[in-house]
Amino acid sequence: MLASALVAAPMAFAATDDPGATRHIAAAEIKPDIASIVMPGVGTFGGDVPMHTEVYKPGGDGPFPVLIFQHGRAGDALTRGKLAEPISPGHVRFWLAKGFAVVAPIRVGYGLTGGPDRENSGASFNQNGQCTRRPDFATLGKVTAQTNLVVLQWVQAQSWADKHRIVLEGRSVGGFTTVATAAANPPGVIAYLNFSGGAGGSPERAPQHSCDPDQMQAVYGEFGKTTRIPGLWLYAHNDQYWGPDAPKQWFNAFAASGSPAQFVQTEDIPGHDGHLLLTYGGTLWSAPVNAFLRQLGF
Repeated sequence: MLASALVAAPMAFAATDDPGATRHIAAAEIKPDIASIVMPGVGTFGGDVPMHTEVYKPGGDGPFPVLIFQHGRAGDALTRGKLAEPISPGHVRFWLAKGFAVVAPIRVGYGLTGGPDRENSGASFNQNGQCTRRPDFATLGKVTAQTNLVVLQWVQAQSWADKHRIVLEGRSVGGFTTVATAAANPPGVIAYLNFSGGAGGSPERAPQHSCDPDQMQAVYGEFGKTTRIPGLWLYAHNDQYWGPDAPKQWFNAFAASGSPAQFVQTEDIPGHDGHLLLTYGGTLWSAPVNAFLRQLGF
């Protein structure tokens, strides 16, 4: 059953992902275990690349439901090369408070993992904000979903993980990744959350106008034809990468085939690019996310 909703939340924001989540977690700093998840055959010369992966677990032995989190993509190579924290501590606390373990890899081509840039869609803008090269979003979806499925396989082999209760989540290109992965309907994945998902944006050169949004709409439409896993799409109205209208069009194309999903567009995030909804909009997204998780029994 398709459930589509536009939600206008109160005009407020928080500097952490969910300011209420810390009530249930000790105030001590949360530090991850570090795991190495191998991506086979994707190195520059065809070798394997181990992905630096943060793992957080609640107290006890489990098995725990697991959140697999996928980070976004910075526009410049220098920033991508410095990526060291794939998920914020505040967001980790949100999920630990719900009894989830959290697995957050740094994908190949980024930060502490390194390796070749496999996720360059080809989008390019000139100084006037015009898209000058046609991107390839379908290939980007295949590449990122491949990574997520490798992480999923690793998670399901862990003794502390409940391999039948796994949720996918991501932001920006990571949000696009979750939708691409859900389209494969992998066993054990019960839901996904897409925060500000898309690709081909440049808020500096083309604010609120991404490169070839019509192609992105078509790719999302293809994902929707096969996706049977329930999902929640979350965007802020003042997203400077996509603008307010394109995400609705992308969702409508996705949902047209009857895939079970909900769409939430929050009000503007005051003082921040709405693309950073996950980081600065905890009071805007926590209610719809909590309602979605209650529908899943959490």
